Amino acid sequence: MTDSWANPQPGTRVGGVDLHLDPRGSGLRSGLMDALREAVRGGRLAPGTRLPSSRTLAADLGIARNTVAAAYTELVAEGWLTARQGSGTRVAARAVPRRAEPARAAAPDPRGRPSYNLMPGTPDLASFPRQEWIRAVRRALTAAPHDAFGYGRGEESGRIELRTALAGYLARARGVHASPERIVICSGFAHGLALLGKVLRTRRVREVAVDAYGLPAHRSILAEAGLRTPPLALDARGTRTDELVGPGGTGRAAGVGAVLLTPAHQFPTGGALHPERRAAAVDWARATDGLVLEDDYDGEYRYDRQPVGALQGLDPERVVYLGTASKSLAPGLRLAWMVLPERLVGEVVAAKGETDRLSGTPDQLTLAEFITSGAYDRQIRAARGRYRRRRDQLTAALADAAPEVRVTGIAAGLHAVVQLPPGTEQSTLAAARDQGLALQGLSYFRHPSFPHSSFQHPSFQHPSFPHPSFQHPAAPPGPDALVVGYGTPSDSAWAGALEALCRVLPS
Repeated sequence: MTDSWANPQPGTRVGGVDLHLDPRGSGLRSGLMDALREAVRGGRLAPGTRLPSSRTLAADLGIARNTVAAAYTELVAEGWLTARQGSGTRVAARAVPRRAEPARAAAPDPRGRPSYNLMPGTPDLASFPRQEWIRAVRRALTAAPHDAFGYGRGEESGRIELRTALAGYLARARGVHASPERIVICSGFAHGLALLGKVLRTRRVREVAVDAYGLPAHRSILAEAGLRTPPLALDARGTRTDELVGPGGTGRAAGVGAVLLTPAHQFPTGGALHPERRAAAVDWARATDGLVLEDDYDGEYRYDRQPVGALQGLDPERVVYLGTASKSLAPGLRLAWMVLPERLVGEVVAAKGETDRLSGTPDQLTLAEFITSGAYDRQIRAARGRYRRRRDQLTAALADAAPEVRVTGIAAGLHAVVQLPPGTEQSTLAAARDQGLALQGLSYFRHPSFPHSSFQHPSFQHPSFPHPSFQHPAAPPGPDALVVGYGTPSDSAWAGALEALCRVLPS
């Protein structure tokens, strides 16, 4: 058996301790023991270091608690560890050779992986509901017809079981006008966007408007389809959809055939699109025969009020709704969905082509069972409570450590925007790298052709202070801020990641 227990890859911070595990051996227990011996022998675990509890380490590694407990017991007997009631399990006070390394808090491991990860866009993978998912797998596969394991001819839109389950869930939870016939399953948001890019290009669309601050990868996908991406400005009410103009109009967004929006929770600035702006986007689409592409990437995670409903409900024939299991469960499932205007279903399915027809049937059937059994709702509720607590801990810690910074975009989602004094974004990111802390600056997300003078969000105190842009040399200067993903660390790593963030903020 391979060392499949090492899901936190070497260098992952587990249980509050930088273990940097390099598993060896052919079994779970022996592999864990070898990795811990090497960590002590190499000096990565200093004498007296308290190890995570067997329950915590087992949960983080996805193995049985008894396996961890047995490994600890044997290492105590060998003299590598000590265990005392009330003191936990610690590295024994023994002479071990230490590598000559400069003292540095939470330095990255030799493979270049960060010790702490506060990058936005990923949920807490350690909280994936493994046992619930396994039960759903068993029920789904037991009930599956034999033809579910075939080539899937005639099922290019996805399994009917999943499309039916999604239609009911999306209508109930997100206010989406959905029917199984309008839903197409894809292998992620990026896959769905690429398919839509093909369809739009075939329809002679040449430009798709995007937010001035958004994921560069999404702009790249559209560009690969041959589409230009003029930026729309942002202000306190969200995306300036009033910049969308009809035939004969002029301006940066004149003549676009579609617009990509995150209405429920703009990424990365964090606001919800104002009702007037939502209506303006739909009115524009009706007047120009355009399309609104709605990215509802974390719409379920609303903390301070009821979730904002999907924009698609305003006009199902003008809005393409895109959702994903990446934030609610895990991106590794590679499951996402599009709810399409009726006229686009055939074109999108055709765009998938013969070699790009299906997502895996077992996972589709499992997700369908997960939704219909109520497990999906329970997972969302549990995650919502956990992420809200983290958000509150983040804001409280920053208020104590750096009262001069402001935290915005926190009403929903898995990230917050931490505003910095003018000119400090780059030095803060450099300090984070030295601390082994993975962070992204707001400037990473800025559209290269977006003029900084158009950034009108009043919560940013210094919108015009010039500074070098981050990873986008052509981008003009804008406000200094960090985009902090508080959903990414495991529960055992969260406290350390938060401490590292507080250490790198400007004083």
